[in-house]
Amino acid sequence: MILGDLGADVIKIERSGAGDETRGWGPPFDQRGESAYFLASNRNKLSLAVDLENEADRRLLGELVADADVVLENFRPGALERRGLGADAMLARHPGLVWCTITGFGLESPRPGYDFVVQAESGWMAITGEAVGGPMKVGVALADVLAGKDAAIAILAALAGRARARTGSRTAAGDLAVVDASTRRLSVSLVHSATAALVNVAQNALVSGQEAQRWGNAHPNLVPYQLFEASDRAIVIAVGSDAQFAACVRALELTSLAVDATISTNAGRLAARERVVGAIAERVRGASASHWLARLEAAGVPCGVVKPVLEALRAVDASALTGVAPQSPGAIRRPPPRLDEHGALIRSRGWGVFNS
Repeated sequence: MILGDLGADVIKIERSGAGDETRGWGPPFDQRGESAYFLASNRNKLSLAVDLENEADRRLLGELVADADVVLENFRPGALERRGLGADAMLARHPGLVWCTITGFGLESPRPGYDFVVQAESGWMAITGEAVGGPMKVGVALADVLAGKDAAIAILAALAGRARARTGSRTAAGDLAVVDASTRRLSVSLVHSATAALVNVAQNALVSGQEAQRWGNAHPNLVPYQLFEASDRAIVIAVGSDAQFAACVRALELTSLAVDATISTNAGRLAARERVVGAIAERVRGASASHWLARLEAAGVPCGVVKPVLEALRAVDASALTGVAPQSPGAIRRPPPRLDEHGALIRSRGWGVFNS
């Protein structure tokens, strides 16, 4: 979908009859009967339903691959090879092709890739949730989202490299050099994308040699950097520097904290976390969220109110059919397709007419 937003012509290959499994991941379903889950990530695509056991359909897929810049697939090991459509064979046959496989646990693993399992095995659940509670998953299938973004980045980099080789690198005979297949064979796994996304949490553990903890809505390295309950709703205060802390306690009129030199640095505040957080929590409870946000924002202190999803969506361009609109230069050109909606067009070899 990201590549489609950026202008790529995308053909989504689906299983005949059932289609993409997420078409049935509901309710809710829209008035057309499409699940919200499917609608969330399938705009700017054409749909073609095929049966991989059908020779004519396999031949059609081969023709589509020959005409493509990129193939993106998520089959288990051997599934395409058994049908004559494996990556190695296709890359050898088509020297300009970029091929990207997204897996759950790597190219050699037969394990299916589901976000929840990956969140468990990548360390995310061990660090998510209240400090005194149990492991908790993130509320969005974020491992899926990150792997998709990693794949889009890898594909764009491979296409840029291919373009550079075609325009600037020539063989001894003067022909443009063929891009090596190893640079056109991309692999992204959910578990690697998720584990890499631990970033500072991973580095804390690597540097200290100590297992990461759950901090709930607090931060392991910064104080105050967490949720506080105002008199009417929750707010977050995210102090990222000593200067911001000084501004924060002035805005909150916490004189005792403002004059305490032992907490003027972040290291000192970490050591006195309970005292600092307790004083701020008591003060914030005494007035409304809007009161404190006005004072904190005027002082240049990063802060915000905790919004439910529908309230957050009112601040962006969002549609029940096409989801949250992409940022520039992305654009929505077509809604998510019905199953095999463009099958007749593609089978008639009219797939090049994408904007009709």
